[in-house]
Amino acid sequence: MIKQNSSLLALALAAGFFLLLNGLALGLGVALPTALLDFSWVALLLTFGYYTWQKKSLTTTILFAMIAGIAIGKYFPDFAAQLNILSKIFLLLIKSIIAPLLFSTLVVGIAGHSDLKQVGRMGWKSLLYFEVVTTIALAIGLIAINISRAGVGIVLPEHPDTSSLPTTKQSLSQVILHIFPENIAKSIAEGQVLQIVVFSILFGIGLSLVAPKHKKTMLDFCESLSEVMFKYTKVIMYFAPIGVGAAMAYTVGHMGLGVLKNLFALLGTLYVALIVFLVGVLLPVALIARINIREFVRRIIEPVSIAFATTSSESALPKAMRAMENFGVPRKIVSFVMPMGYSFNLDGTTLYLSLAAVFVSQAAGKPLSVEQQIVMALTLMLTSKGVAGVPRASLVILLGTVAQFDLPVEPVFLILGIDELMDMARTSVNVVGNCLATTVVARWEGELGEPQPMENMDKVAPEEGYATDK
Repeated sequence: MIKQNSSLLALALAAGFFLLLNGLALGLGVALPTALLDFSWVALLLTFGYYTWQKKSLTTTILFAMIAGIAIGKYFPDFAAQLNILSKIFLLLIKSIIAPLLFSTLVVGIAGHSDLKQVGRMGWKSLLYFEVVTTIALAIGLIAINISRAGVGIVLPEHPDTSSLPTTKQSLSQVILHIFPENIAKSIAEGQVLQIVVFSILFGIGLSLVAPKHKKTMLDFCESLSEVMFKYTKVIMYFAPIGVGAAMAYTVGHMGLGVLKNLFALLGTLYVALIVFLVGVLLPVALIARINIREFVRRIIEPVSIAFATTSSESALPKAMRAMENFGVPRKIVSFVMPMGYSFNLDGTTLYLSLAAVFVSQAAGKPLSVEQQIVMALTLMLTSKGVAGVPRASLVILLGTVAQFDLPVEPVFLILGIDELMDMARTSVNVVGNCLATTVVARWEGELGEPQPMENMDKVAPEEGYATDK
């Protein structure tokens, strides 16, 4: 214990030294010797590496990998660009989990219930919670950007290269139709999470209505499939530090640390707004629901770290579901609420969309009236549902909103330059919001149990009707 405390103290001192020097150099533009800045990086990496080796946990390893990735991107940008393939491999492996995991857990969560009334009750409670929280997120985004006016005074490029921008625009009717699956195999192949969720819910309801002799076989299959997918996730997570570190190295390597200065007002506005949302909305919700804040934060560090580095909510989904089970949320609630949240409760994304849309109008010199901003917020409440949990998916929604209000796309191109940094923050908030929503619904249902010890993170207490390891 003494050794761990001393290493933690050394890490804190090294981190403080690092933040002080680099904050002066990057934030305030103070000229410092290059050798001194390089030494701060070496000190941070060595102390954090030693602490990680002592701790021997996946969380600390992922965090160390993130810092190491930033260092590689800073000092070896050409090499960092080649590491992008490792982050893509990790994302592909994670994506391979999503469809079978969502299907199996949702079907078990619905059909495994003896009382369909509880399923319906959890459904409307979840949707009510989602809509209230996301509406508040939209409002905070609008207020923040109107206060900072980050887009005012921007000089737009005359001939911007918009080839990297997504071009898909959707009408309201298309958005609604997109919710429902035409072909489940096609939905799985295209990674259409919302369609998979709808199909799984309907399949689970149908399974709950058949005769017990037919129900048992399929339910046992789905239970076994969910257990296998969780174990599959555990195997893939051994690759997580490499994938996460590579993602950070690539981001810093091709954008550079100097990107922190570009569009700082917009970036700062988003981060401040997200912090206000976390502290002013999610924290009070957690306190009202009598959630153990400290323990909750400990449980979500891993999935949030993964989401932050990969800018993908989907990459954190399996780990987040397992973390909430170990926090004391019954699997039947986790498997029902969490997948729904990934389609209807994207707090960080909705806040970003309202903020970014007004930023575009400010940059274009076409400020929107209060009435227009309210209409925009109502539009985003609908169009943001079912945004894919993959990097930059929200840009499609933003472009559609910009087109609807007859605004130019050039400011969106400017946003694209720092969107990776913005995506990190909003994706992390998405994961936090969905984890909290799961615990809140469990509390409403009176079924929130006691957290398991951290050393038993992969050992979930068996529930009636669920497969367990023998």
